[in-house]
Amino acid sequence: MARDVSDTTPIESSDQLVAWIESGCKPQSAYRIGTEHEKFAYYRADRAPVPYEGERGIRALLAGMQRSQGWEPITDAEHLIGLADPAGAGAISLEPGGQFELSGAPLATIHETELELIDHLDRLHGVAEPLGIGFLGLGHSPVWTRAETPMMPKRRYDIMRRYMPKVGSRGLDMMLRTSTVQVNLDFSSEADMVKKLRVGLALQPIAAALFANSPFSDGRPNGFLTMRSEIWRDTDNQRAGMLPFAFEDGMGFARYVDYALDVPLYFVKRGDTYHDVAGQSFRDLLAGKLPSLPGERATMSDWVNHLGTLFPEARLKRYIEMRGADCGSRAHILALSAFWVGILYDQASLDAAYDLVKGWSAEERQSLRDGVPRQALATPFRGRSVNELAREALAISREGLRQRARHDRHNFDETRYLAPLETYVAEKRTSAERWLDAYRSNWNERVEPIYTAAAI
Repeated sequence: MARDVSDTTPIESSDQLVAWIESGCKPQSAYRIGTEHEKFAYYRADRAPVPYEGERGIRALLAGMQRSQGWEPITDAEHLIGLADPAGAGAISLEPGGQFELSGAPLATIHETELELIDHLDRLHGVAEPLGIGFLGLGHSPVWTRAETPMMPKRRYDIMRRYMPKVGSRGLDMMLRTSTVQVNLDFSSEADMVKKLRVGLALQPIAAALFANSPFSDGRPNGFLTMRSEIWRDTDNQRAGMLPFAFEDGMGFARYVDYALDVPLYFVKRGDTYHDVAGQSFRDLLAGKLPSLPGERATMSDWVNHLGTLFPEARLKRYIEMRGADCGSRAHILALSAFWVGILYDQASLDAAYDLVKGWSAEERQSLRDGVPRQALATPFRGRSVNELAREALAISREGLRQRARHDRHNFDETRYLAPLETYVAEKRTSAERWLDAYRSNWNERVEPIYTAAAI
């Protein structure tokens, strides 16, 4: 999240919360694609992580990007912690361990997303190279320990850092040592949202397998192909996971609101103050009975900020966020958006994807989620492999992109962005497995070469 929202509109009933999500409905002609990605900053000379302060630190990097783009600064207690386009066309923010994030503008085509990504990385490298900073496109930092990873000066992260160890064993690793790519997509109605959320949740492990790109931790293979995905299995299961209720009768905006109300709060922001209310109930805040802030009533900004602290595999706001993939190369980032746009933005493809997953039980969906971090495309499922499911999902996506018929100036449609994924499936080998093969052969069991090989 680029910045926490400040909207003091009081919440009188949960109907307002439902209406806020429902207001995201839009006609298909207005559908947009919002792509977000995170990447690890490191010093090229010694591969050390980049701290916040210093002449060559993250703050200096942000200040350089502000001069380059002219975007507005986002500050937290006078610390520069992000930038926002005043026209609402994107933002740059920091994840807790200094992961540098671009939250892209809502764009009409993946061709536009590609141009946005090229512009961002060109500007970023123009600022970073004189500082000796490079960027790594992986799902997990390959060498730095948790203790070696710097913590960015954002007060909400201080609250999360204190709370995470109480609710899971891997929350601090998630905060400090993982990077993702995700895409935010629209829905036209409540029924459309439900179908897309169900397809998104069910196929999220397939996406995690296709994009598996985090096989190293602490300078050695970690035993997983997507360690990032494994970490999310024990981060905070009250606010993460596969949302079994989304597949039950009666699913809709109100049911998601009920779920969100029962997820514990992290903080309540009043003015420039973050009140640590971690573990306490939003329902109590709604009723003015929050133990830490007696008499304080919920506002719309509390609701919007709270929704941004829920971390299921597919997350509902006024759009749906597909959250299952490790970050990777430029082509990898664009492929993630193409994969989901092809499936969700063409009605025939959405229907075909729903037919593919509708018979899966909650236990089967969870078994996929549990198996993919270690086995990725080789994960068995219903007498088949995830590779076979991925092949079928890619065919659905390709047809959806073909039907969209959005062409660039060279008359190529968006199907070309699926090429990396189709190679993984054809070879039955993920990006993570390619890195492991290199590690065991020409890298001579050294991880350091990945800083060059996976530079983004």
